[in-house]
Amino acid sequence: MSENIIPEEIIKDSADVENQVLDTVPAEEAPVAEPAQAETEAPAAEPEQSFTEKVADKVENIADKSLSELSDMFVQLKDSAERMSRSKEAEAIKSAFYKLLGRLKGESGVSDDAESSQDNPFEAVEQNFKALYADYKKERAEYNKEQDARREENLAKKQAIVEELKALVEGQEDVSAQFPAFRELQNRWREAGPVPATAFRDINDTYQFYVEKFYDMVKINRDLRDLDFRKNLEAKEAFCEAAEKLAENENVVSAFHELQKLHEQWKEFGPVAKEKREDIWNRFKAATAVINKRYQAHFEGLKEQQADNLVKKTELCEKTEEIAAREITNTAGWNAASKEIEEIQAAWRRIGYATKKDNQKIYDRFRAACDAFFTRKREFYSGIKDNMSENLDKKVSLIEQAEALKTSTEWKKATDQFIALQKQWKEIGAVPRKKSEALWKRFRAACDEFFAARDANAGGENDFYGNLRAKRKVVEDIQAYEPAADASANEEAMRGFQERWSAIGHVPFKEKDAIGRAFRDAMLEKFPEFGAQRSAPAHAGRAPRSPKDALIEKYNKLQQNITTYENNIGFFSASKNSEPLIKQMEERIEQAKAELKELEAQIRKAEEGEA
Repeated sequence: MSENIIPEEIIKDSADVENQVLDTVPAEEAPVAEPAQAETEAPAAEPEQSFTEKVADKVENIADKSLSELSDMFVQLKDSAERMSRSKEAEAIKSAFYKLLGRLKGESGVSDDAESSQDNPFEAVEQNFKALYADYKKERAEYNKEQDARREENLAKKQAIVEELKALVEGQEDVSAQFPAFRELQNRWREAGPVPATAFRDINDTYQFYVEKFYDMVKINRDLRDLDFRKNLEAKEAFCEAAEKLAENENVVSAFHELQKLHEQWKEFGPVAKEKREDIWNRFKAATAVINKRYQAHFEGLKEQQADNLVKKTELCEKTEEIAAREITNTAGWNAASKEIEEIQAAWRRIGYATKKDNQKIYDRFRAACDAFFTRKREFYSGIKDNMSENLDKKVSLIEQAEALKTSTEWKKATDQFIALQKQWKEIGAVPRKKSEALWKRFRAACDEFFAARDANAGGENDFYGNLRAKRKVVEDIQAYEPAADASANEEAMRGFQERWSAIGHVPFKEKDAIGRAFRDAMLEKFPEFGAQRSAPAHAGRAPRSPKDALIEKYNKLQQNITTYENNIGFFSASKNSEPLIKQMEERIEQAKAELKELEAQIRKAEEGEA
């Protein structure tokens, strides 16, 4: 193929990029960036994804709009000068409008066959939008029809230009003398505009054929030719510099798309001097190769990363499936497992996509494992709620008994009965939190009413305030006691204080807890073994406990307390605003565990002493 030689005044920017055919360059100067850009009616300046993102940006908040706001948006679009190029945005508004309309009808119970505006309050806005969209659709159809007709007209113009160019090339005159006519044909071609896509390739190839033939035959003076070569070389050097700069761009995908534009622009310019032709092409091709390799490596790296993500997500699925199948029998266990699941879900969100063929499958597997876990958890807490319901019935029964008993004047008998009811109350487990306080206040009110009446009628054997003074004296004597070096003497003193305490009768109800706590604190301060003795009173004739036995019993008691605290956490977690209570229980658990470690060390030391 011979060189194309274009005078400087002929080289102009195209008025219409779409369907424009510029001067043909030799085959060796037509680089194609990998992968090759498919020929279409209009060379794409932007990838399709960019256009979609632009449309998405314009309607990003469309889901938050009301019906009237969506109608206003459509009116603004319909009245805009660029409305014909915003069809995707129009369809997005339409889709959002009818989706919102359907939801509102469903929430309002409006049927699709409602006949009156009273039955369908959305009729007016729906009909208004429907009319707006129908007008726009009609206008769009007319616009497309006009564009199709214009392309057919452009095709006819370009066919005529080709015929004139053919006559120019095949004429007998000096071709170089026909250059003004050739330039005019080029200008007319560029101004003709786009043609139907089905005819683009044929008309373009025919035009290119005669353009190349004209250049093969033309005899242009060397000065003009050198000027043309120089201008083309300057342009192509600029393209090389731009491509080399793109090779340094950290955004590989963006650099690749920009490279496609450079290749399209490269084709618009004619050849350079023969001695420079290979060098300039090799320079541009080298920059192209760097970008193509980086682009390919980028996607290879993505594939490797996605494969690694698949491995990580598979591991998370296995962990979740193990937790979902784990045997859990208490609320503490469920709370701990829930935290594990939450941590796994957070880790899952930090991992990127897996391979395309496996991404949905691995997600479905993970979702199924999570669903299985939370289904079992709901079933467990459903059982707790059933148990709470039983406890509720039991406490209501105790309240009814207390309310029936509160007016009794058989003070001794009724007192014993109330004490028994209170003991039963403490043994009953948790009830729904929203009813717990009301039940307790009702039960406490019945107890207070009885004991207040009993204390007001105290006398003789029921001298509750006298008993209170006697018990306070016992507490004072305990606090004044100085432990002896002889352990047996201390134990005898401890039993003596206990006997004195037990021999004293009831005290006023409202003072019972305070005096009892004062007694226990005083005894524990002077006689540490008193705590173990209270847990399991010594029977007559049994040998005194060893220090190790007392430690073991205290150890077992702490373990029971930890279990109780953990169960309480389970009950609290089913209620709202329970975070402070849960935190308090967790602190008690940590404190109890620390005490367990100290007791273990003390027990081991006691065992070594026995050995």
